[in-house]
Amino acid sequence: MNLEGIQLIYEYNYWASKRILDAAAKVTGEQFLAPGEYPFGGLRGTLVHILDAEYGWRGLFQAGSLENFSDALKAEDFPTYQSLADRFQLEEKAMLAYINRLKDEDMTSHVRYTTDEGVHRDRILWHCLLHVVNHGTQHRSEAAAILTSMNASPGDLDFTVFLNETGRS
Repeated sequence: MNLEGIQLIYEYNYWASKRILDAAAKVTGEQFLAPGEYPFGGLRGTLVHILDAEYGWRGLFQAGSLENFSDALKAEDFPTYQSLADRFQLEEKAMLAYINRLKDEDMTSHVRYTTDEGVHRDRILWHCLLHVVNHGTQHRSEAAAILTSMNASPGDLDFTVFLNETGRS
């Protein structure tokens, strides 16, 4: 994978997240905060999990540290939709600033870390970058289901829809 491919996949990532956030802006405060049956609870918990994972991985990429994972973002830190939407914007800017400083040759560099369970990992950077987007896709689908149940569907989130809407071939 080259840098241009990663940049495209992150453009898609933020396009899809914007669709979710735009739909989330339409629900009531009570709906936003409501608990749910999904792995991370309701809408707020699911969105915070997406954001927290991206924040954690970026910390690992930039600092070689799992500290951002230890300093996890918590749902209660975001009492309103707007507080969470603002943090999504900050994280997007930070991640894109990081990605836009990379070069093609960086894509095959190694990301080494040890999990909380003591497992040593050695990953290729582009694999990790793709994982972050794929992880977000999984949980955006949960958020989309929650939003749809609240009559606030975000619409189609498919990569091909993104390509069509942004004029990509």
